[in-house]
Amino acid sequence: MTSTRVAFYFLLLTVVVRLGHAQDSGNEVPAGKSPTLATAKKVEPSAGRVIMKVGGVQVTWAEYESTIGDIEPQRDPDKADAAEKDRRRFGNDYASVLMLSQQAIANHLDASPEVRHQLEVARLQILSDAQFATLMSQSKPSSDEIRRYYDAHLSDFDRVRLRRLFIWKVGGGSKNTRGLPSEDAKARAAAILQASLSSDDSFKLAQVFQDSDLGIFDAQPLTFERGQLPAVLEKAAFAIQPGQWAEAEDTPDHLILVYLVARDRQPLPEVTSLIEKLVQGEKMQVKLDELKSKADIWMDESYFGSGSAVAKDPGEHRPVSKPLSETRN
Repeated sequence: MTSTRVAFYFLLLTVVVRLGHAQDSGNEVPAGKSPTLATAKKVEPSAGRVIMKVGGVQVTWAEYESTIGDIEPQRDPDKADAAEKDRRRFGNDYASVLMLSQQAIANHLDASPEVRHQLEVARLQILSDAQFATLMSQSKPSSDEIRRYYDAHLSDFDRVRLRRLFIWKVGGGSKNTRGLPSEDAKARAAAILQASLSSDDSFKLAQVFQDSDLGIFDAQPLTFERGQLPAVLEKAAFAIQPGQWAEAEDTPDHLILVYLVARDRQPLPEVTSLIEKLVQGEKMQVKLDELKSKADIWMDESYFGSGSAVAKDPGEHRPVSKPLSETRN
């Protein structure tokens, strides 16, 4: 779907609501958003200036800007011609939406069961989104809460710099066409582990596999935060000390060793935004659980099934595109 169609459908939902308000209150100017940069630089009309008329509805500059401001992109001041064309295109779309919505009301389509259902779902979603946004704002953590979370989860922010050695295997159920027989691969890995205990020869043994048909050895150390490595590699990497090798995985296709170069911890300033989202999510979940406990919610287990639903990320608030009974817990 093109951006024009997305804008058109957004306008359709917004303008239908505004149309009813305009018919009831004339040209009263609602509190809207600031004008877009491109529009403000070309003309600076008063908020109540009428810039469009469609049938019996007049649209003021403030009304138009408060609706189209979220859609119309900010334009380069040096590209005035392109900005004017875009403004005209959005204006035509807006006028089309007003015209069609007026025609729909004149044909009493707003009284049809299907349209009434769609309007009700849209109304529920708008109200739900508004309350959700309010709760999210109330759940924003303070700097002290962020600090306490960081101090209580220090190990979660550890990271490692390591080099990985992949030794390919052939035969014995392996799908590889190149590599070493399983016993030879294990012997090579054992030699590297043994050499690391007494000398630096382990690197010479590992570098044999660098850019070869037998395996891969990281040319340079790579940095990984917790959760970025496969579980078996992460367990091995975070269990050893700098300067040590460890065997991470042994499968019919490969054998993986890891060498820990260094381990440190991400400082608080680097992870503040991440922690803010985590704490906000936790606080939001508490608020939602409290609201649900007070809302006297009942669900027919013969239809919905028994047991608790899978927990959703409270930061994920999806638009309602189906009846609420199919989209909400």
